[in-house]
Amino acid sequence: MLPGAATMADKDIYRAGTIKRERRTAAQIEQLDRQIIEVLQDDHPQSVRHVFYRMTDPRLPEPVEKSDRGYRQVQDRVKKLRRNERIPYGWIADATRRGYHTYTYADGGDFLSRVAGLYRGDLWADSEFYIEVWCESRSIAGVIQNECDELAVSLYPCGGFASITLAYEAAKAINWQWRQGKSCVIFYIGDYDPAGVLIDTALERELREHLDDDVDLEFIRLGVTPEQITYYDLPGKPRKEGDRRALHVKETVEAEAMPAQVLRDLLRDEIEAYLPVDALEVVKVAEESERAWLREMAALRAAE
Repeated sequence: MLPGAATMADKDIYRAGTIKRERRTAAQIEQLDRQIIEVLQDDHPQSVRHVFYRMTDPRLPEPVEKSDRGYRQVQDRVKKLRRNERIPYGWIADATRRGYHTYTYADGGDFLSRVAGLYRGDLWADSEFYIEVWCESRSIAGVIQNECDELAVSLYPCGGFASITLAYEAAKAINWQWRQGKSCVIFYIGDYDPAGVLIDTALERELREHLDDDVDLEFIRLGVTPEQITYYDLPGKPRKEGDRRALHVKETVEAEAMPAQVLRDLLRDEIEAYLPVDALEVVKVAEESERAWLREMAALRAAE
């Protein structure tokens, strides 16, 4: 074994009913690192779990096992690659840990100057629809957040079975939009497993508990679906023995098994179908005009 092999990068080899751990050589670790870098160069940002699933592809020169230990190996290599500046920190999506900040400003001119770039036009002003995106995990939220921001749709990571408070607050927003004449469409992304196929059902039921009686709501499971598992050949694992929920689910597949760019493209296509033609381009032109005006106001304020 070559020196420098990492303790977090080893394999299990079964011999005569026992497990022997064979650590990866330095050359094997470098190959794994190259695979991770190539995957992220082609498609970023991705969550660590997305990268992990890509690394389980048996066709790779140095695949990892589909296990918690395999995930830890990829997680460890991603951390080292970021710290060694071989991949930018921004290539990994992580919406699970965020700070809370209070922003202050020197004066009104400073405020206008710093927030001018944040101005957004109402992309949905001429649409008959109000769109939300819900997802089971913050990992998925981090991967699709930029698309939701650009398309000006609300994003709710529910972290499993949603709290009744979160559902209640979301329902109030839907009720308000309905009173403005807009129908609501919710896209949901979650795992395909005995719990995952029940979460969106429970979420929809909880939302409807707090909606006005006549609200027009369409709830769409965007992923993961049995058809997607087959079409994209998504990696999965057997369901846990003894779990009596959703017995029709024979194999479990996490939402992170869906390639990140495929997921983003699918979400964008579905959302844009509800927008008026050229709405995004028209709003971007208007936004730049308004931002220029705000910057002019900031300059005038600074000159006083």
